This record gives sequence, structure tokens and C-alpha cells, in this order.
Amino acid sequence: MYEKNFPKKRYQKTLKFLKESVPPPARVLDLGVKNPFTYIMKEEGYNVQNTTGEDLDDDFTAVQNEEFDLVTAFEIFEHLVAPYNILKEIRADKLIASVPLKLWFSPAYRSKNDEWDRHYHEFEDWQFDWLLEKSGWEIKQRIKWANPVNKLGIRPVLRKFTPRYYAVYAERK
Repeated sequence: MYEKNFPKKRYQKTLKFLKESVPPPARVLDLGVKNPFTYIMKEEGYNVQNTTGEDLDDDFTAVQNEEFDLVTAFEIFEHLVAPYNILKEIRADKLIASVPLKLWFSPAYRSKNDEWDRHYHEFEDWQFDWLLEKSGWEIKQRIKWANPVNKLGIRPVLRKFTPRYYAVYAERK
């Protein structure tokens, strides 16, 4: 997925936020299959286990069966039809999640080749906050950042200052 387009800035921001919110060592369940950020977390001292590709809209066993210090969900909830359901089922007391924000000047992301690589939701920050609060989480910290691209055009200029990513650290109420 990231062979030619490694999200260096997003990973740097996410790692800094993770370490400030829940420093290593921590036992982490990372929602989503292993990816480059899994290995970055491990190198930083986190004990990370990933889900295995199951449909998290229907299968909650990964978040119900074991005790973890923290559940992470980096760009996962936008792919689910009903993220509320799995958020309610998480047994860990801490959650760090990030989502891409809805951009008024760009349609929701949709891969034409991979049905799993599509966004059912692209949230506004208040929508994601409400989803977390309604599913039993209290947000303790937030961060937003832009994701500039090195291209010409109106959208690339707008991406220089429009926040694209939103991360939260939340604890179970």
C-alpha cells in the first residue's frame, strides 16, 4: 500500500501523540492488519498485536477476548459502516484513534481496486467526538494537522492549511 507513498509526516505526528498520551511499554491492540506503523510502535517499545483482517463491523472478538493497556485505531473507523458497535465492545480503558477529516473540496476516498480500501465515513471533528462520547469514551487530548502535497493546483494549496487528520486519546468513562 505504501510502496511509493510512505506517510512520513502522519507517522511522525501519530507517534509523538501516542508517546505523549501512553508512553511505552504498553500492551497495544492495534485495529487493522500489520502495517509499517506496527513495526514503528514495536521499535519504540510497545508490545503490539494487530487484528487479522476480520470484518470489525461484525466480529468484535479481538477487542473482547484479551486485556490490553491500549487499543489503537489509526485510520480504521472511516472504513467501517458502524464504528459505534466495536467502540462499545472495547474492554481496554484507553483508546488512541485517528481519522481523516472530511474535506469540503474533495470527495470521500474510494479505491476502485480494493473494496476494503474505501471510506464509508470521513468525519468532521465534532462527529468523531460525538461518536466516541456516545460509545462510552471521554476524550482527554486531541490533535489535528494538515497534510500538504507537492503538486500544483487549487486542492494542493488548500491541503497546505486545511487539517486532514484528527487524532484523539480517550479513556473509558
